[in-house]
Amino acid sequence: MVETAAPQASPLPQIGKVTVEELYLSLRAGWWDFRRAPAFGLFFSAVYVVTGLVLVMLGAGTVAWTLMLSLGFPLVGPFAAVGLYEVSRRLEDGEPLVWGEILGVVVREKDRQIPWAGAIIVIYFLFWSFLAHMIFALFMGLSVMTNATSSYEIYLTSNGMTMIAVEVLVGAVFAFVLFGLTVVSLPLLLEKEVDFISAMLLSFSMVRRNLPVMLVWAFLIAALLFLGMLPYFLGLFVILPVLGHATWHLYRRALYEPV
Repeated sequence: MVETAAPQASPLPQIGKVTVEELYLSLRAGWWDFRRAPAFGLFFSAVYVVTGLVLVMLGAGTVAWTLMLSLGFPLVGPFAAVGLYEVSRRLEDGEPLVWGEILGVVVREKDRQIPWAGAIIVIYFLFWSFLAHMIFALFMGLSVMTNATSSYEIYLTSNGMTMIAVEVLVGAVFAFVLFGLTVVSLPLLLEKEVDFISAMLLSFSMVRRNLPVMLVWAFLIAALLFLGMLPYFLGLFVILPVLGHATWHLYRRALYEPV
């Protein structure tokens, strides 16, 4: 029986300088990729949109649904993103867009480093979910016995307003750290033979070195995603693929091959 040799590890790319203009160019390139291959963008964005709609209709917020979302969605999400990156890579290289080949690339990622990155995201989400519940209990005290899904007046108290402010602030910090770990690591893991820890650390270093510009990028992503959720998550059918394609192009601009 002939054994297949393990792929040779790729050298880590170098971190480049990212400017606000390059954010604009990446978004424009992402929009152009979506226009050139809208069927793929709509297909992969449907993973996110349909999940969001189902959670809203069935009543997200219970412990069971929170656990399901924390365990399942972060694992599925990176694979959907990989599909968008692969489409952009093929458009960039002039390769044909064949459904079977692109889906095959997504499936093959299960044997590479993407699942490990997804596992890190799962742990991160679970810790944030635990911390968010702790913050709620800390500020709301005995009011946690109230049905928070129907008694919205508890959020208008001084404790309620403080709790919301702390949740938003802490959540923003957690979201930005996760953004830093994944913003270019996922496309890097698709293209190169790099371990997920090195990829995430390199991604975070890139964000740290380009902090002002990457703060702008994180804010743009948050704002566009918020707009895309109105109404009924339908805007995400366009926003998500454009951002996915744009992330690929930003990755190309943020990292370059060592000389």
